Amino acid sequence: MDFTMDNFRLDGKVALVTGAVYGIGFEIARSLASAGATIVFNNLTQESVDEGIKHYQEAGIEAKGYVCDVTDEEAVQAMTKQIKEEVGSVDILVNNAGIIKRTPMIEMSAADFRQVIDVDLNAPFIVAKAVIPDMIEKGGGKIINICSMMSELGRETVSAYAAAKGGLKMLTKNIASEYGQYNIQCNGIGPGYIATPQTAPLREQQENGERHPFDQFIVGRTPAARWGEPSDLAGPAIFLASGASDFVNGHILYVDGGILAYIGKQP
Repeated sequence: MDFTMDNFRLDGKVALVTGAVYGIGFEIARSLASAGATIVFNNLTQESVDEGIKHYQEAGIEAKGYVCDVTDEEAVQAMTKQIKEEVGSVDILVNNAGIIKRTPMIEMSAADFRQVIDVDLNAPFIVAKAVIPDMIEKGGGKIINICSMMSELGRETVSAYAAAKGGLKMLTKNIASEYGQYNIQCNGIGPGYIATPQTAPLREQQENGERHPFDQFIVGRTPAARWGEPSDLAGPAIFLASGASDFVNGHILYVDGGILAYIGKQP
């Protein structure tokens, strides 16, 4: 089949983006909507879902939100069934929901470690498991797992997060291995350091007029010499959600400005 730019279109596709009320998840959902996808999302409370609906409406997007804890398998199965009845079965899944707890490993409780693993690794397994049967029945589907540079690198205070995101990288490869025969592509996006409201305090100018030390560190470690913008994730997300990537499977696309390729400047 000849390639055209229509291969990037998502018209008629239902995209479930977990936890996509704000931040990276919202920006990815907005990019998928711009390519024609119908957006559904979830969050833990009705209040947060209503907040998400407001954000989508302000962006001119008619999205549908569901209250669901993605670590609860029964709740996820019920949500995907409801989505199928109300909107249509899921064609594109973006496993975006995640948490991080920045605690030195020897000070971290096993309960906190398990919670991070549960949200960042077990939940993508649970949600993917819920949507794959319909994808098989329809003859294909797309799963995008939001990984991290911590899928490749370690860093102080993020032992649980790195363990989960490293596991998510391998879950991505295994879903591709197990279900590629059904025309299901499972890939990951590994964002670098993205300029969001959550990271704004790390980019604020200091009282002495200098950049925040962490801001200096990130810019110095990034060949692009800047933080990423949420919009930098739009193209990769559309690519991995669309027919343009039908022979791309089990791949982690790092959108990091080149950090993982770079050893850093000599002091």
